[in-house]
Amino acid sequence: MEKSYDIIVVGGGHAGCEAAMAAAKMGSSVLLISMDMATFAKMSCNPAVGGIAKGQIVREVDALGGMMGQITDAVTLQFRTLNRSKGPAMWSPRAQCDKRQFSAVWRKVLENAPRLHIYADSATSFLFENQKIAGVRTLTGAIFHSQAVILTAGTFLGGKLFIGQTSFEGGRIGEKSSYGLSDQLAEFGIPTARMKTGTPPRIDISSVHLDRLIRQEGDENPARFSFLPIPSSIQAGNPQMPCYILHTNEQVHDALRAGFSESPLFTGMIHGIGPRYCPSIEDKLRTFADKDSHQLFLEPEGRDTKEYYLQGFSSSLPLRVQMEALRRIEGMEDVEIYKPAYAVEYDFFDPTYLRNTLESRVVENLFLAGQVNGTTGYEEAAAQGIMAGINAHLKIHEKEPFVLRRDEAYIGVLIDDLITKGVDEPYRMFTSRAEYRILLRQDNADLRLTPLSHAIGLCDEDRYALTMRKYEDVDALLSFAENTNVRAEKINPYLESVGEAPVKDSKKIADLVSRPDVQLQEVLKSVPRGTFSPEVVESVEIAIKYKGYIDREKQLAEKILRLENLTIPADFDFDKVSGLSIECRQKLKRYHPSNIAQASRISGVSPSDISVLLVYFGR
Repeated sequence: MEKSYDIIVVGGGHAGCEAAMAAAKMGSSVLLISMDMATFAKMSCNPAVGGIAKGQIVREVDALGGMMGQITDAVTLQFRTLNRSKGPAMWSPRAQCDKRQFSAVWRKVLENAPRLHIYADSATSFLFENQKIAGVRTLTGAIFHSQAVILTAGTFLGGKLFIGQTSFEGGRIGEKSSYGLSDQLAEFGIPTARMKTGTPPRIDISSVHLDRLIRQEGDENPARFSFLPIPSSIQAGNPQMPCYILHTNEQVHDALRAGFSESPLFTGMIHGIGPRYCPSIEDKLRTFADKDSHQLFLEPEGRDTKEYYLQGFSSSLPLRVQMEALRRIEGMEDVEIYKPAYAVEYDFFDPTYLRNTLESRVVENLFLAGQVNGTTGYEEAAAQGIMAGINAHLKIHEKEPFVLRRDEAYIGVLIDDLITKGVDEPYRMFTSRAEYRILLRQDNADLRLTPLSHAIGLCDEDRYALTMRKYEDVDALLSFAENTNVRAEKINPYLESVGEAPVKDSKKIADLVSRPDVQLQEVLKSVPRGTFSPEVVESVEIAIKYKGYIDREKQLAEKILRLENLTIPADFDFDKVSGLSIECRQKLKRYHPSNIAQASRISGVSPSDISVLLVYFGR
């Protein structure tokens, strides 16, 4: 079989699904090649979406027109907003999902998408024409031609699984690895290395003594991820499912340490770099040797299954060691498991060999997204996927690339970090990585990104109109708050109830809400007004309370933007700039930043080097 498409996406994980949908929505004919149509966007590890910084990314993917937020809302088992006790820049939505339904809904979406075709197979080699991608060949012998290819193979490139001293091929347990693609790209000079990740055992919840565990409920008034109207599955009012908190103890630790001599992490069987911020349980015991307990979470994998995920207990120890340790945890004395914990080691490519569009700087029209770039997490993968899909479409249609700045989106921070700094461990997004996190809140992602998406043809007219109406309401309510007085006798009882000093005269609503413990929703009860959605009220309250911080970050972003606007030609010869340090020149020639601001973020490029570049470019 031999066919042609505009774009081929290799891999049906979170990155591949978003990439395929974005390119197809924008008008390209797309082929999505995935080994198993039952595992689209499979939650290989934690059956949850969002969390610290990750929740902001999901909101951004949704605001651009991606599907992760909508599908999460359709299959949510429990929703919680994390960090509510902190400022709004730290608020992070997180949803526990029905794992099987998540993949099933994705499959339905993909199968019904116009211009998108699916082929169940494994890509074994790329087709090239003069160092330019031209398509792929598959295991079954099919040949597919295309103008661009997006590689999103996740952990399947050279994937190898480890349970104790037992190792076998696979990208996930029970699923085969993919070979050949890494070797081809290495021949073109793209550095390849190995990374490692892991997953915990899956627990039969009926074998656990839940009365001995701490029950954790979802939010009383759960929110959602998508800025679009709530899907019918949510409106049906499915009850939220609880999670459970439990802890290890010294007896558990003793059982685990007894198996260290058989751990592939410690015997040298695993060579890949593991995630420092999400270590295996054996890593924790070595790194935090003084701790006598570690917190774990039991989280549901579906509404109609007894299978639960034991977060915090990923491991590559032998099965018998895992069972011995698990049964020493309070409440788990009689535990049975569906699947053991295991580690997986896989190939990834140096992301500094990518452009800011996620196109390879070595092979034209080849885009890479997801774990093949050294990242970890569904959310980071989805973000790269949608950006690769957008830019692949724009590239083959000879349109300007779509690049998000660091002050525009967490997605911009993610991609800029990858291409300028590279990775020495699996990359995960944190709020601390973003300089402008008060600007990049989860509540305003649609305001930041939906107009940009509409301008490139991804976001449709209805979605754009919905966003514009929402922010007309925000502007109207903000103006109302800044210009409307509340009489003292109306508001003082509320102020005193929250420990705030009463007022003697009428005060503007905005002045009252600027106080830390005063909520806009409560103040509005004291004055006649129109009806506004909770999302609009929240956005206006944040704008009032954090106005000073927001204004300062905007000013800082404007200063940095001047450096972003100082572009560096793609073929610029850094050797002709005298005054640059040797290390700086080496790094600039390797990473080839597209502007001065990007150059300033490369390790080894000093402020004095940036000054030399500014002088050279006439600033």
